[in-house]
Amino acid sequence: MMKALLLKDTCVIWKQMKYFLFLIVIFSAIPSAFNNIFAIVYAAMLPYTAMAYDERSKWDQLAAMMPYSARDLVLSKYVFGWLCIAGATVISVPIQCAVSLLGVNGGFSLTTVLLSVCCGLGIMSISLPLLFRFGVEKGRLTMFLIIFLVCGGAGAISTIAVSASEGYSSMAFRQAVLPIAAIAAAVLTAVSVPLSVKFYGRREN
Repeated sequence: MMKALLLKDTCVIWKQMKYFLFLIVIFSAIPSAFNNIFAIVYAAMLPYTAMAYDERSKWDQLAAMMPYSARDLVLSKYVFGWLCIAGATVISVPIQCAVSLLGVNGGFSLTTVLLSVCCGLGIMSISLPLLFRFGVEKGRLTMFLIIFLVCGGAGAISTIAVSASEGYSSMAFRQAVLPIAAIAAAVLTAVSVPLSVKFYGRREN
């Protein structure tokens, strides 16, 4: 059942996903910490696009006549976003490694990549409950919030990455910042999913 929902979202926004894949390659190949990080963090915006198409096509009304629970429909958007972030990471990291092997220092490190993943998960956890609460069309401010979080998150991580590469203790960075970011992303996700299910159930009723 989850597989069918994920396939539906992929087919619906496949055209946008092709552009997204192209942007990942371009951003990953540019020796810049901000661009490399943005390639991963931007993936957190794709569930917003899928929800926009669902609302425009009245998918919620059709889904109500199908054997899908509110939890299935909500969780599918989270899983879709998680897969997009994972896919962006899998595509981006080898390209960034190849660029680094050519002797071009763009602030790339595995720690920075993992921090970018945590940032993307946090952005999803904050934005999706708002989208399920207000809807895409009524919640346009949410879109600006997502864009702000994406750009702000990428900028903050790139600043940390550049600082670490300029001589700050990368070991302290790993031991302090990354675990905190991972715990924060896990807690936000654990709170976000049931909250989104609750908001979606209210909209259905």
